[in-house]
Amino acid sequence: MAKAQNSPMKTIRLVAWAAVAVLAIGAAAMLLGEAQKAQQAGQSLPGAARIGGPFELTKTDGTPFSSDALAGKPYAIFFGFTHCPDICPTTLLEMSNHLKTLGDKAKNLNVVFVTIDPERDTPELLKRYLSAFDERIIGLTGSGKDVSKVAKSYRVFYEKVPSKDGDDYTMNHTASVYLMGKNGNLVSTLSFQEPEESRQKKLENLLSR
Repeated sequence: MAKAQNSPMKTIRLVAWAAVAVLAIGAAAMLLGEAQKAQQAGQSLPGAARIGGPFELTKTDGTPFSSDALAGKPYAIFFGFTHCPDICPTTLLEMSNHLKTLGDKAKNLNVVFVTIDPERDTPELLKRYLSAFDERIIGLTGSGKDVSKVAKSYRVFYEKVPSKDGDDYTMNHTASVYLMGKNGNLVSTLSFQEPEESRQKKLENLLSR
């Protein structure tokens, strides 16, 4: 994938997305802290710390996909959309690179991309979009109701933002990658602001659990 040229507009977009990501990472860190404290104390997780849950969505080939297929292996899950200008393609490229670096160990990790724009992101469009990245990344879409349910279970924020002329729209959304253990519990998060070495280490740690 060719690197995008720097421009004032790209800088503005990155700053805006960074603000969303900072808030998302802070919230995720708080939830992770609650979960870790509860686990150390042998207590049940508080409601706010429960991240994830069962879901049913649709794969890029149009077939149903159940979260049951993720059971028994750690996975990284990210929410975005195909018309995303910067953060989504950057994150997908980074995850593709991480899978390559993991080598044979990558077979023990599932990477999942869930669209938060099912109105436009049909299975066919999502398939074409993801063809630019590692083929092992699982792309999922579904009805607006089903996508909303999954996003809510992962505490993912998203909203439609109409363009000034009203003819188009973009999406604001949480920019974190959630790292889930083989038991389905949140282990950590990745941020596009993190150094590559830090993200890779988190993935290595996830696989070693």
